[in-house]
Amino acid sequence: MRKLLALASLFVATIFVSTTETFAQTTVHYVKQGETFWTIAKHYNVPLLELQRINQKQTDVLFVGETLRIPQPISQADKDLLARLVHAEAKGEPFAGKVAVATVALNRVDHPNFPNTIRQVIYDRSGGYYAFTPVQNGEINKPADREAYRAVEEAIAFRGLGSGSLYFYNPKTAKSEWIRSRQVTVIIGNHVFAK
Repeated sequence: MRKLLALASLFVATIFVSTTETFAQTTVHYVKQGETFWTIAKHYNVPLLELQRINQKQTDVLFVGETLRIPQPISQADKDLLARLVHAEAKGEPFAGKVAVATVALNRVDHPNFPNTIRQVIYDRSGGYYAFTPVQNGEINKPADREAYRAVEEAIAFRGLGSGSLYFYNPKTAKSEWIRSRQVTVIIGNHVFAK
């Protein structure tokens, strides 16, 4: 009987420790006055839809003091790389265009026809050509400005909510007939976005 009791105690202790470790690795947020899912998602650099999903929320209603679990954020290295891509690809473009460039990269990560990490998407090569010109010409290695980082934060929070753009191009410089054949989702500044 004592062996059975000791075994049961060990089992309960193991479950408690495992649960505590998992809980300790999960970031918890206590909702404050005026916060929304959008502001919380942007603060933690996580997708709004993922934040709602892991907290089993069907509506946008939040209550002060409510506890939310925060999904795993995008790493700082990936955020830096994405901001450098935005800076290089969308210099001189409106802020919405910068957000859309970051969104294209994130949509590719989520799409089955593309690599599944930010780094792999940005450095992807097809037919001997890089997917993004700044990788080929070295502009990707230049530091991003603050607006590019803000655009990335907006795109991360917005992830999964847009029209599914997977491509963008400047119609004045694009030579590919294939890219022009894609379904246009939006035009922002000098860029056409498509899927």
